[in-house]
Amino acid sequence: MENTTFPGVEVLNKPVDSGTILSLLLILIGAYLLTRLITSILIWVSERAGKHRITVKMVIPLFKFSIYGIAIYYILKSILSLSSYQLTAFLGLLGAAIGFGLKDLFADVIGGLLLIFEKPYQVGDKVKIGDYYGEVSDIGILSTRLITPDDNLVSVPNYLIFTQAVASANAGSPEMMVVMDLFIDPDSDAELAMRILKEAVVTSKYVYISKKRPFTVILEDYPFYRRLRAKAYVYDLRYEFEFKSEVTRRTWKEYSKKGIKAPKVTVMGEKTMS
Repeated sequence: MENTTFPGVEVLNKPVDSGTILSLLLILIGAYLLTRLITSILIWVSERAGKHRITVKMVIPLFKFSIYGIAIYYILKSILSLSSYQLTAFLGLLGAAIGFGLKDLFADVIGGLLLIFEKPYQVGDKVKIGDYYGEVSDIGILSTRLITPDDNLVSVPNYLIFTQAVASANAGSPEMMVVMDLFIDPDSDAELAMRILKEAVVTSKYVYISKKRPFTVILEDYPFYRRLRAKAYVYDLRYEFEFKSEVTRRTWKEYSKKGIKAPKVTVMGEKTMS
């Protein structure tokens, strides 16, 4: 064996032979397979946990970091034969030495740790990060994966938590507020339009209404149109778009029966029905 000296730390190297390399590979493969197995089991359990689905998924990233952390610890111990004190000192020096060259990589790792403990969002949440919006499907060591409304899988680097605002639509709860805007002609009966919209909201099969989760319908007048904004919660955030579609379809179907028309001007960049 030969000694390698770092400032303030003496490291005893073991000879790296084929057996050592095989052991390291087995540790890494074992850690990977274990995380995949635990993730699959927890996802299976979460999908059958009803309103506790998101709570169960919250522990997935914690298991991942713990398993890989233990694997890295044993890898370093098997190669360098360091004591706990030496291992801590060596990791600090190593991080400082290569941190400048791999700062984005380390920022991703630190960002992942902050996501675990600070919990600005969790697995299962609907979030907006930068230009992307979707459901958090996984929080990894380096990136967060989002499933967008058009079913794209987007990997967002974890370091963005330090540079961009992150908005969580449900903050760990299965219920989520959904906001819908409908525009009508200013000559239409606004009071009737509000009643119809309220009825469509409260009778939806996706809506969730309670003292803590109220709903509201707001009317606002503009020069050439009126906007009706409905705010209500869905009992499961996955039904966000189904809820919007159902309420909008039923509302306009009733509007057409009652003579309530869309404005004859362009609203928010889109040409409405006349």
